[in-house]
Amino acid sequence: MRFRVVPAAYVLLFRGAGSGVDEDRVEVLLQLRQGTGYRDGHWAAAAAGHVEADESVHAAACREAAEEIGVRIDPADLDPLTTMHRTHANHDPIDERVDFFFGCRRWTGEPRLLEAAKAAGLEWFPLAALPEPVVPHERYVLDALRAGTLPTITTYGFAPG
Repeated sequence: MRFRVVPAAYVLLFRGAGSGVDEDRVEVLLQLRQGTGYRDGHWAAAAAGHVEADESVHAAACREAAEEIGVRIDPADLDPLTTMHRTHANHDPIDERVDFFFGCRRWTGEPRLLEAAKAAGLEWFPLAALPEPVVPHERYVLDALRAGTLPTITTYGFAPG
């Protein structure tokens, strides 16, 4: 059976020493979800959202960063981290996903919450000491990134095999 996937773009802002993300001094900006009906009370990427019709994933990432945290990102400053094919295995089209994760170390503006109805906080955390809880598929990416084991393409939620 054919199914449709929902594409989404995630932007992980990083700051701190070094150029890699496997160093203990690197921090990632996360938002605390609220009022969305999905993983409220969980920490998540500071900027993320669906790719809209006729929009590239790079444009979506930059748009989401501007809308959610008020920063401008040049698409050339988006570092592709992984593409995740994800499912909840319930055959609901909204739960069949392709997520594009980008890292970013350069932007214009000071990150701040612009969608207070959807997020209760915005904080920097050491990549080596993430808060609890983090949205599970995002935690998977952050942990694998820090460990240096994040593949270019990954799956999440599918039965092994």
